[in-house]
Amino acid sequence: MIAEPDPVVGDALVALARECGFEATGVRTHAEALEVSEGAGEGGNVAVALSDVSDERDGMAFVERVSVAHPAVGVVVLSAYATVASAVGALRAGAVDLVSKPLVDGEVRAAIERAARHYELDPTRGAGTRRARGPRTASAGVIGNDPRMRRVQELVEAVAPSRTTVLMTGESGTGKSMTAQQIHASGPRADRAFVELACGSIPETLLESELFGHSKGAFTGAHADKPGRFLAADGGTIFLDEINSASPAMQLKLLRVLQERRFEPVGSNETVEVDARVILATNQPLEALVADGRFRQDLYYRVNVVQIDLPPLRERRSDIPELAEAFLRAQEAELGRTFAGFSGEAMDALLGYAFPGNVRELANIVERAAVLCRGQTVSPGDLPEHVVDAARSAAGGAMGGGLRLLDGNGSEAGAAPVGPLAETLREAERGAILRALESCAWNRQQSAEVLGINRTTLYKKIKALGIELDGRLAG
Repeated sequence: MIAEPDPVVGDALVALARECGFEATGVRTHAEALEVSEGAGEGGNVAVALSDVSDERDGMAFVERVSVAHPAVGVVVLSAYATVASAVGALRAGAVDLVSKPLVDGEVRAAIERAARHYELDPTRGAGTRRARGPRTASAGVIGNDPRMRRVQELVEAVAPSRTTVLMTGESGTGKSMTAQQIHASGPRADRAFVELACGSIPETLLESELFGHSKGAFTGAHADKPGRFLAADGGTIFLDEINSASPAMQLKLLRVLQERRFEPVGSNETVEVDARVILATNQPLEALVADGRFRQDLYYRVNVVQIDLPPLRERRSDIPELAEAFLRAQEAELGRTFAGFSGEAMDALLGYAFPGNVRELANIVERAAVLCRGQTVSPGDLPEHVVDAARSAAGGAMGGGLRLLDGNGSEAGAAPVGPLAETLREAERGAILRALESCAWNRQQSAEVLGINRTTLYKKIKALGIELDGRLAG
């Protein structure tokens, strides 16, 4: 919903919102906006509200009323008279973001996306709101039974209730953003904004302004005061990705914010206090950057309070089937279709691929496959050619290398031909489960603990792998 008194600006904003993938409705007054927003609660259809506040009294009253009555709605304030003080007032009234007029498409798009994320993370949101289009992905950051991912889940649950600074490490695409969102959504700040910024995507000359905001006239093109991302995250969470790319000067400013919770916008002498939980991520080891003199040691110790390490997907291949199925289920909701799953050959191809882009690449591959799939089962033809070719090459190399297999007792069985990757992994998994069951006298609970999985998962695997129980299973 867009409340804008200028019909030209209002129509342009409606068109822009639709380009962002939303159904959009434009109104001219706050009275009309309140009528529309009454449907924003349970079962309603408003996720994001953009509101002009030229009439500051009525505008702020509208923001506060919507934020109190419908906390899931992401409210974005539009103002031609934005100052740091008014920005603080808007955010304290419940707005997710403030955009200064004259409006810039890129700034409005970013604000809409942040407001949409606020809505999507809010547990009180109504079931009726929907986006017209746009990709959705499963919350796959902690899906899987790999022991390292179970440790990630344990850490997420431990740190979520606090304001402790968290540092996440791992290659690009391993799910750091998704994990940060889960920490935010699982804690007491879930009803406030989650603000994300990839530091490496912003030119160094603009990063300070993006984080801390600027005052009018601070530099060429600064036509009005603009609040930064830290202020937008006041009361909520700010996630700074690629923190390893920050310059020494920026590192010093971040250190002060983390220690004192205050800063000055660019070109301003006014000190702004902010209460934002900070989560950071790096795709390079900070210890090495500290040793090279490229990252401040004092900042490293300040951000490395709790560290969460996310392993690359190639090191937890056993999680690929579950992740792929989760992403396919998400595409069912997006496309309005039902899928039976992946064929054996298609899953073989996924299991045989190295995924240099990690979980993010898997999500994109599954989305592509779902769109191209003509039936209900995803086949190798629905996957990118480079994925299928890479898997075939890996399988061929394994066969040519005379892979040695082990028998059920763990002894070498001699050279043996290797079949499809999925079948090979299935037999290896079956053997591991059988050995665990036998060593634990067929006690399901003890066997699950030995294997590092829960008892329900073990029982499902026993059934799927066709393990004969003969009445021996206990516990």
